[in-house]
Amino acid sequence: MSLSVQVGLLLAFACAFTSILGFLYKHRGSVEAPAVEFSRPVSSSLALFRSPWYTLGIVVATGSWGLHVAALALAPISLVQTTIAGGLVLLTVIADRLFAQEVTRREWVGVALTAAGLAFLAATMGSTGKEAHSDYDPATLALYGGLATAAGGALAIVAARGHRRAGSMLAVSAGLLWGASDVTIKALSSVLDDRGVGVLLHPLAAVIAALSLLGLLVSARSLQLGGAVAVIAVTSAAANIITIASGPIVFGEPMPEDALGVAVRVLAFALVIGAAALTPPPIAAAEPRAATP
Repeated sequence: MSLSVQVGLLLAFACAFTSILGFLYKHRGSVEAPAVEFSRPVSSSLALFRSPWYTLGIVVATGSWGLHVAALALAPISLVQTTIAGGLVLLTVIADRLFAQEVTRREWVGVALTAAGLAFLAATMGSTGKEAHSDYDPATLALYGGLATAAGGALAIVAARGHRRAGSMLAVSAGLLWGASDVTIKALSSVLDDRGVGVLLHPLAAVIAALSLLGLLVSARSLQLGGAVAVIAVTSAAANIITIASGPIVFGEPMPEDALGVAVRVLAFALVIGAAALTPPPIAAAEPRAATP
């Protein structure tokens, strides 16, 4: 594994830790704010930022986003996201120790499955860890990102109509939107060396900004409707599924050549993502809060 990839994976782990902190602070602030209204995105966003806890969560999350961008520029997207998925096990510890939330046996099972998944992944990494793998076909990127965005948008629309599992649906929606954003960030990193800060003027930068901001609003509403640990884990699992799968599909990351290696690596990804989904207890959506005029 090259030095740049190793640094990228260290940054990914730091991203996982700070992302969880930001999520938990945002949850604490969002439940104090008026209910998010998608028809009034600006006023809803301003209402959220009136909470010091939510603002602190955004500051921490912005730092986490910077670490994520750096990790994606240095390492293959599947390895970055698998590291972040493994870091999700920190959610139970942080929530228990810093935010006084009980860690259940179900959550510890998720920790064990994640460790097993990462061990299998390391054993089948092969040539993936030798370079960043940022090359992509624009049509494939557009189709992949477009489908993820469309699915996320459709879930948000259904949830906004008062579905009884609106909290979990919005959590998945936010994860899909952020996953599409992460894949686009990875694609944009391919021109970072040539353009430098000029990447901010690239059309993909506008796509990243739009998906990130939309995901932020959807995520805030999901945090208002569901329990913190459950919503954060579901959002992270959805985002990780999209980004890890984009490695071989969009960026041509190699898979093991023998059938056994392929089967073990697929099992590794399944264990990591399955553990992320298993970590929370089932989401019980709360009654929507009334919006203040």
